Amino acid sequence: MVKKAIEALNSVEYMEQESIEYGSKDDNGTESGSAFIMVSIIVVFLITLLITSITVIYLLPGIENISSGGPSGALITWEDEYREITGLNDVQNLDGTGVVLCIVDSGIDMSHPGLENVKISGWKDFVGGEQNPYDDEGHGTAMAGIIVAKNGLQGNAKGVTLLIAKAIDDSGSGSDQTISESVDWCADEGADIISLSLGGEQGFGSGLFTTDALEQSVEDALDLGIFIVAAAGNDGEDDDGDVESPGSVEDVICVGGISRNGNIWKGSSVGDNNGRLWPNPILPRNNPDMKPEIVAPSQEVPILMASGIGNDNWWGWSSGTSAATAWVSGSLALLLEKYPELQRENSSDRTSIDEVKNLIMQNSQMKDNQNEHDDYYGYGILRVDLLIDAKNNNTVDEI
Repeated sequence: MVKKAIEALNSVEYMEQESIEYGSKDDNGTESGSAFIMVSIIVVFLITLLITSITVIYLLPGIENISSGGPSGALITWEDEYREITGLNDVQNLDGTGVVLCIVDSGIDMSHPGLENVKISGWKDFVGGEQNPYDDEGHGTAMAGIIVAKNGLQGNAKGVTLLIAKAIDDSGSGSDQTISESVDWCADEGADIISLSLGGEQGFGSGLFTTDALEQSVEDALDLGIFIVAAAGNDGEDDDGDVESPGSVEDVICVGGISRNGNIWKGSSVGDNNGRLWPNPILPRNNPDMKPEIVAPSQEVPILMASGIGNDNWWGWSSGTSAATAWVSGSLALLLEKYPELQRENSSDRTSIDEVKNLIMQNSQMKDNQNEHDDYYGYGILRVDLLIDAKNNNTVDEI
């Protein structure tokens, strides 16, 4: 649109110069007058076209809150750097098709241009009871975009069958009971993967027994063979001693965070894998269930930004283990597409979950001089390409 406006402006200037020279050659003024009128009409038309073009360019962003330029070059570069680090750029012909992925969060803004042609197969609002999808906080749209965005930014599993449960309100909070019900709904709707970019305090006795409704729903989902991916938490700079719940649950895949240089993101929560009695008793954790299990992109991760919540742009970035969780959830969908025997309908109990957790333990990219689990770095950086290759080569040994 801008290019066309510039072309129109150049043609107006050229015609004005030609008309002046042409009229000066006529002595009686008749031909000159007619030519002047004709040129004037054309000039007015082109100027009107120019003004209209410019008006459309500058009014659309204000009306629809659309950034006419799309995501910045920096965001696209950062996205590609993270895709390279996690091995996504080396995975071909997989997009999560046939895998059912459920996101429990603040909803989804389906009007976002990055979600054009994206369809959701199920929606449930546990906060306001609305029948149509929406996002009044923005976090859910950001997480969904990491997985399924199709324009501007590119989700890492654009072909998944997507379910959305809204359990987080406009303040960014959700009750234990509401999130628990959302997890149950995802399970009832046939989810293979449930992505939980959220966390809170652990239930009393977590790991021994649980008094926590969300942790019980997560345990029930795991028993069905559903993969649960949850955030480690963002208290690394003011650490409380362990990862957040439900990432703390044994067979959940708990995700910490890294920056684009592969170092641990400063806010990523540490896991307590030695056990403790106080303030909340935790049994010592063993491989492959030490927390966090894996780390993934967490610093300045390119995201979609929902409309109507004070944003001036459709695209931005987010730092936190929430983003890392969504990144792992989408990547896991590629593994399940490649090997459908890992999906819940083709597995029993937690067999597939155990197999994948062993894959993660043995095929993640550890940092220099690391040869075992690290309480911050987990078993290493997610490398979905290595997971796929290892499963294909049957290199996993049961532990």
